[in-house]
Amino acid sequence: MSVLTQEGFEELARLGERVDESLRLEFLNGKIEEKALPDGNHGRIIEWLTRLCIQVDAGWWLYPGQGLRVEKYRKGNARPDGCLVPLDAFVGQGEWADPDGVLMTVEVTSGDSDTGRRDRVEKPRAYAETGIPVYLLIDRTAGEVKVHSQPDGEQYEVVVTVPFGKTVTLPEPVGMELDTEPLKNWVH
Repeated sequence: MSVLTQEGFEELARLGERVDESLRLEFLNGKIEEKALPDGNHGRIIEWLTRLCIQVDAGWWLYPGQGLRVEKYRKGNARPDGCLVPLDAFVGQGEWADPDGVLMTVEVTSGDSDTGRRDRVEKPRAYAETGIPVYLLIDRTAGEVKVHSQPDGEQYEVVVTVPFGKTVTLPEPVGMELDTEPLKNWVH
């Protein structure tokens, strides 16, 4: 475990961005990690999903890249690819927001070597510990979508996996059907 405090990490992340604005850091499981910058297909997936979410509820927005304080006792910092929240939920919170009120976090896999461990293992655990109701993983490498729900404080009790091209339910509080067919257009 790291002796770095959350406040220390947040200051380090700010300084890192000053040195190189493409540097995006996360602090998960006591380790500082660099998050890969999204490519054009990654951005298109977030745009597509944002449009679908606001069709379900015009009072929602899928914020890309908003930092969250996660993990038990809020001792971690993650930067999900998307956070679905009611409008204005992050107003006044700054770069690292409290996850209370987050309906769903979204990760879209990148081509970097750490995506398997980070997006498939560490982040689901951190988001479940934090109590975020739904975690959506769009896995471009595997060509599938994983919907994690029913966090029990340590893990998600329900994980549904479907290949791109199928429809999957995003459970409450999101409550929508997601047709994953378009994702076939934006894989690696």
